[in-house]
Amino acid sequence: MTPSSSSPTRILAVEDDPSLASHLQAHLQGHGFEVTLSHDGCEGLRLAREQHFDLILMDILLPGSNGLDVLQRLRKQRHVPVILMSALGAEQDRIAGFSKGADDYLPKPFSLGELSVRIEAILRRVAYERRGQPPLQADALSFDEERCDVCHDGQWAMLTSTEYRLLETFSRHAEEVLSKAFLYQHVLHRGYSQHDRSLDMHVSNVRRKLKSIGYSGKRLESVWGKGYVLTARES
Repeated sequence: MTPSSSSPTRILAVEDDPSLASHLQAHLQGHGFEVTLSHDGCEGLRLAREQHFDLILMDILLPGSNGLDVLQRLRKQRHVPVILMSALGAEQDRIAGFSKGADDYLPKPFSLGELSVRIEAILRRVAYERRGQPPLQADALSFDEERCDVCHDGQWAMLTSTEYRLLETFSRHAEEVLSKAFLYQHVLHRGYSQHDRSLDMHVSNVRRKLKSIGYSGKRLESVWGKGYVLTARES
């Protein structure tokens, strides 16, 4: 469990399969987490809105309201990290999950060991983000550490915590090409695999959200064979 002051880390698991939900709860509680279970999308959304959770695990195929709809509605009010779990493991399904605001996507079936590693990685990243780094101001873009979001001309981009961390990293290294291997280690907290499109999806979401609030001061550009760069220079 990630370092905490006194209270245990709280996880909401939204899973309609009773057997899997029970295994998730037992495994996570065995690792020191406080786990709340929900078997329905509508109930899961209500709990996520009414209570404080440090992380949410959510299936996509849920009764009541599917996980993607729940996530999209939740993101209008909460920036809590969300890991989607689904038997829908095709690339277009992962893209849909990340575009709705997921921080990670775990295809079923998965090992509980891998789930634990991904949870710990996200919680470490969140703890790092809250460690009180110097406030960041990038030209007309204001960074808010508490909200894990950026504001331009009075409009919030509605970034996920992963997208915020990614944009913050690019902004602190503006005009510097950052390799995918570096970004996987320092933002996603896992090793780089050329078959893993997660980073590309997060970058695409950041671009889209910055455009939606009218920000054009700098652009996130791909550098073929090297990585990405946040630059004000013309292509």
